[in-house]
Amino acid sequence: MRMEFDLKLQQTQKLIMTPELKQAIEILQLNALELNELIQQELENNPLLEREEVEEDIYVVDVKELAKSIREMEERMYYGDSDDEEMDEFNYENFVSAKPGLSDHLLFQLHITPVPTRIRKICEYIIFSLTPSGYLKEDVREIAQMLECTEEEILEALAVVQSFDPPGVGARSLQECLRLQLISQGNYKGIIKELVEKHLEDIAEGRYSYLAKLYNVSAKEVQKAVDAIKKLNPKPGSVFAPEAEGYIVPDVEVIKRDGEYLVLVNDSNIPRLRINSYYYSILESSDEEAKKYITSKLQSAMWLIKSIESRKETLYKVVKTIVDLQKEFLDKGINYLKPLTQKQVADILGIHESTVSRAINGKYVQTPRGTFELKFFFQSGLPSKNGKEFSAETVKNLIKKLIEEEDPANPLSDQKIAEILREKNINISRRTVAKYREECNIPSTLKRKRY
Repeated sequence: MRMEFDLKLQQTQKLIMTPELKQAIEILQLNALELNELIQQELENNPLLEREEVEEDIYVVDVKELAKSIREMEERMYYGDSDDEEMDEFNYENFVSAKPGLSDHLLFQLHITPVPTRIRKICEYIIFSLTPSGYLKEDVREIAQMLECTEEEILEALAVVQSFDPPGVGARSLQECLRLQLISQGNYKGIIKELVEKHLEDIAEGRYSYLAKLYNVSAKEVQKAVDAIKKLNPKPGSVFAPEAEGYIVPDVEVIKRDGEYLVLVNDSNIPRLRINSYYYSILESSDEEAKKYITSKLQSAMWLIKSIESRKETLYKVVKTIVDLQKEFLDKGINYLKPLTQKQVADILGIHESTVSRAINGKYVQTPRGTFELKFFFQSGLPSKNGKEFSAETVKNLIKKLIEEEDPANPLSDQKIAEILREKNINISRRTVAKYREECNIPSTLKRKRY
């Protein structure tokens, strides 16, 4: 067999992931807040980039109205009944102080409680050791070794802290937390006491009939005791937990004008960028090293500006397509949300499906129906007998409505819900009903039953 070596020319197409293309892809999938942070970093790192200053509106002051307002203010200050009436803008009651935390709330109670100095110090340590939910997770023995005191002193200090408001604070377990709250209410007795100490798991599983037989009482009495337990707060310290600082900034806004929906990309928080013209003069200088540096920074700046504009255009096109396809939902509500895939939107726009995925990633849209994550509009579908498809969200809403209207003494089973939906031409199985019910955080039939 003869073997030969030769050279052949062959053309192939390959996607080369350049740094610029990689940056454009990353910018596309950033939401408004993340993009703003990226721009701030680039403004610090690239001297050629600068903010484009936006001219502020000029307001014309009416001199006569201003003079009239000043005279009215002077009359209220000097001739009015200042002893009986305070001006709202200077009323100190209008200034709201910061909400105290759990530690501050407990320390205040400790300072007005007469306890020995040594116990007070232990109480302070316990207070600062509590979790945000108000529990003490450290072992009493370890605290005693650390503070060089006896376990009896630790337990005495812990009892002081547990006597404070909110009831249940300082507990070492869920049972102890519920016990402390019931004791403060004077309700720690009878079947409630037995349920808290021995049957929390049975309560969670809805085994009311079993508990009724075990204690020789009616299921209705067990239900009443469980209702009282469920009114307790399993996380007493959560009332003083700091509120979440995060908030949603919609990347796109959809507004209705004259029966039509307009799509507006929200770039109000995104600084407008431009190239600093001063550095152009350096490109004409004889310093080759400086020219090379400025050229690289110039290319980087121009590509960033181009990528931001490309992101805005792609986001607009994707949301506009979603609005056109889901117009019935925007007009009539959740029951008219259609099944939709990212591939459908990609085919309409003539772009790759991954581009649609990046464009909607972590972004929100504000509509007349509320604020939604863009992924909300991409729903799987369930077929019907007449060929029409129902979105998963629409079916979930129907399941919620059926359960809200059910008889609490005889709740609907998953099988019964599936049969009702099939009567409405929605082909759905019992397993799918159970799946959607769990996704909506709706308990099972056994746990929903009321006696």
